[in-house]
Amino acid sequence: MIEAVSCGGVVIHRGKILLLYKNYKHKYVGWVLPKGTVEPGERYKETALREVQEETSVSAKIIKYIGHSQYTFQGREDIVNKTVHWYLMRANNFYCKPQREEYFVDAGYYKFHEAYHLLKFNDERQIMKKAYYAYIELRKNKQWIRPFKVNKESY
Repeated sequence: MIEAVSCGGVVIHRGKILLLYKNYKHKYVGWVLPKGTVEPGERYKETALREVQEETSVSAKIIKYIGHSQYTFQGREDIVNKTVHWYLMRANNFYCKPQREEYFVDAGYYKFHEAYHLLKFNDERQIMKKAYYAYIELRKNKQWIRPFKVNKESY
């Protein structure tokens, strides 16, 4: 068995969640959260931010660690046991562009209930739910501060 580690993000802007649609060689893969493999010498936070940037063109900011998910799948040579570390992230706008080289053909921000039903994998639904509830709590406590807030005193 091969052990693998990836990191990703639940990216939120104005209450909407960033998803990617993957279509590998014209086979339906489905809607997923951005994530990818840790490179040698890279910290988990760095991987999560890099993968979100590469797969969606979104420059996000990490707000907090959400948790991890685990799953196994058949690789080319052996069974892969993958652990994915997830972060709640904030974006500054709705712009996103899917990375075609990784077979992402669409990307967008969706309301929680839409994203929940679009996501293909149950483990990603559960992570997204946990991240969204953390986001709601942060907003309620006025800790989800909008980035680049304009201070009128500085004009």
